[in-house]
Amino acid sequence: MNSQNQRELIVSGIHLELTPSLKTFVREKAERLFRHEEHIGRIRVELECDSKHDVGTRFKAKGHIAILGPALNATVEAEECHKAVALLIDKLDRMLAKRHHLQKVKRNHPHAVEFNGVELPKAV
Repeated sequence: MNSQNQRELIVSGIHLELTPSLKTFVREKAERLFRHEEHIGRIRVELECDSKHDVGTRFKAKGHIAILGPALNATVEAEECHKAVALLIDKLDRMLAKRHHLQKVKRNHPHAVEFNGVELPKAV
């Protein structure tokens, strides 16, 4: 199991100044993901503000989870930065839950293997 020291959260801003309160908000929200899945090595959150876009899609939050197996990526757009972060964490949480469910189904219901016409090696 990972200890708290091995878990890494990277928060970066593009055209956006990261305030301490915003960093704390992202850290508190991302802690939920670390609690749900113990194999997460790193979570990277990128917050982007584009002043040229419409008011409704001004903030974009991108998330990347480095985990055993394929990495998970998600992108969310919203009119407020805090709302974009909350939506992103919810989306990543759903992705982790789906991944966990698929692994559980695969583990409990393995596919049958056909050995017709194949000569198996003998145990010594």
